[in-house]
Amino acid sequence: MTTQLSTLSALSPLDGRYASKTDALRPWLSEAAFMKQRVQVEVHWLIALSQAKLADFPSFSPAAEAVLLKLVADFSYQDAQRIKEIESVTNHDVKAVEYWMKEKVVSHAELEKASEFIHFACTSEDINNTSHGLMLKGARQEVILPKLQIGRAHV
Repeated sequence: MTTQLSTLSALSPLDGRYASKTDALRPWLSEAAFMKQRVQVEVHWLIALSQAKLADFPSFSPAAEAVLLKLVADFSYQDAQRIKEIESVTNHDVKAVEYWMKEKVVSHAELEKASEFIHFACTSEDINNTSHGLMLKGARQEVILPKLQIGRAHV
């Protein structure tokens, strides 16, 4: 049997018959959203390390911090695709995010020098668990609670 994407072949009704009802959750709960949240966690961890006054880890300039924060703000579908390409080689999702970040800072001398500290002292679970929490918080705040408020207005 040839499988094509349809409501019959979806892995769950959420992507099948209820897809139109759950579309607003995709920016928060999709794999691409998970990647973006991982990038956010890694970026903020790296900035925190730079502010911790560790030996051999200089504090970042405001410009360097802005470059890192822009990685999150400007995260795109193409960025998610690139991470998947890297993952196809590494066979490790969080390592792929780390390598993607290293690619992104290679043209910024200050950040390139500190790039070996991306993911420093973290486990994949540190990144994933925090990212899942951010995803759920965003979905709740931006999609679910507003929908519940609209529902109350009509009661």
